[in-house]
Amino acid sequence: MERVILRRGPSTDDGSFGILEVCGKKFFTGELPWRDNLSDLSCIPGGTYLCTVTHSGRFNRDLYELKDVPGRFAVRIHPANFCGNVSRGKRTELNGCIALGLHEGVMEGQKVVSSSKIAVQEFMDMLGNQDFELEILGSA
Repeated sequence: MERVILRRGPSTDDGSFGILEVCGKKFFTGELPWRDNLSDLSCIPGGTYLCTVTHSGRFNRDLYELKDVPGRFAVRIHPANFCGNVSRGKRTELNGCIALGLHEGVMEGQKVVSSSKIAVQEFMDMLGNQDFELEILGSA
């Protein structure tokens, strides 16, 4: 089974950003800021999670879902750009999931990941819908 590593940097009001490494390729990640694992408001705790492909009704496509996340359900790796703390006036397109991108940048004055749809498709193609273990290291 493939082992994928996500190394997070510090959590800020713009989000929790990191680098995900798989099969020799690096993707940028964005998650919500750490807020004590509050559902829909926080990134998930660091740790190791089994990831399997499941169908997402929200995105109407198959995506990887992290299994057995404490206090959470339907945590997926999906396309998104913004991942900020809305209580601090930042935009978000996440409810506790992980956004994947090919680049980091700034949009509307906020740090983001970009080329997200392309990144998610590349990621899905690289792993061939096979289960993998995701180890999340670093802040949060």
